[in-house]
Amino acid sequence: MSELLVIGGGVMGLWAALCAARKGMKVRLVEQRAIGAGASGGLLGALMPHMPDRWNEKKQFQFDALVSLEEEVAQLEAQTGLSTGYRRTGRLMPLAKAHLRDIALRHEQDAQQQWRSGARQFFWHVQENGPEGWPAEEATAHGVVFDTLAARVSPRRTLSALRAALSQWHNVLIDEGSGVHSILPAHGQVERDDGSRLSFDHCIISAGVGSFPLIDAVSGPLKATSGTAVKGQAALLKADVDPDLPIIFTDGVYVVAHDDGHVAIGSTSENSFADPLSTDELLDDLLRRATLLAPRLADARMVERWAGLRPKSAGREPTVGRHPDHPNISVLTGGFKVSFGIAHRLGRFVIDEIAGVPTIDIPESFLCRNHIAALREKHL
Repeated sequence: MSELLVIGGGVMGLWAALCAARKGMKVRLVEQRAIGAGASGGLLGALMPHMPDRWNEKKQFQFDALVSLEEEVAQLEAQTGLSTGYRRTGRLMPLAKAHLRDIALRHEQDAQQQWRSGARQFFWHVQENGPEGWPAEEATAHGVVFDTLAARVSPRRTLSALRAALSQWHNVLIDEGSGVHSILPAHGQVERDDGSRLSFDHCIISAGVGSFPLIDAVSGPLKATSGTAVKGQAALLKADVDPDLPIIFTDGVYVVAHDDGHVAIGSTSENSFADPLSTDELLDDLLRRATLLAPRLADARMVERWAGLRPKSAGREPTVGRHPDHPNISVLTGGFKVSFGIAHRLGRFVIDEIAGVPTIDIPESFLCRNHIAALREKHL
């Protein structure tokens, strides 16, 4: 039985571990702190597609992932008896200016062509407004887009369900409380923060922002790091809203109605910051803008303010697959804002590649070997 070491207990690492367990691999998942302690343990959970225009393999991959996630979640919930908070609510995007409506009408036709999966058709409707006050009439001077593909999920409930599913496999060990600070590919070992070593047949680097120094260290000299951390701030409110309401999205503001009367507001994207885990006036401004979009949130009670670091690979796209220099090292990181919508398929690709039995393709631009090659070309 192959021994697989997964570094990182976020959504990417958990999906990879579950895919590996299903293939009969012996899995040890190592997490520095606790499952979901990083960006995956956030609040938002918006699963939003790319625009339907200028279609390419990256957009097709994400579309297929968003559609297939529905079945994956149903299987996960049936296996564990736990809810992930998944619901295909759709998304509303206010059109505040006339030219935005013209663009949206073109996208409406694009979606008719591209947003098809078998007999299923998803739509990009241009309409005059959404449900009453959602969003506010002042924001929809030229109408609103309603896309029927977008969905939402509870990040924390999803992680709990994945963990519960993994606990049902005798060949899986979840090892929390000490991370990995270096990898020794030639020896098939890692050195942990507590000074101990672990051996592996194959290792997956899936530690969020902590992945990048590990990747850089095993990749030799590179001009730039393989990725960066981007701070995000979000909030969770308690409000009397229907959980079936679509996501509202405009100008970087997300309003996501979840179950049990919770509404998530997000999220900032900060490339420079003093404290990665503190919330500040940037979140206050986000909340103000969200309340203008959805006035029924004006009296909502604050449940939680959250901040964390999201992993953004160099070039922005995820870094996935076998390392070009080390056949016993794979990478699965850099999802940034889209991880929850595509992690199940990326994890499956990585495990298939390790097992030598490919079942799906991913965009060439995602492949680890191409990321590393691009960084080395810059170096030269």
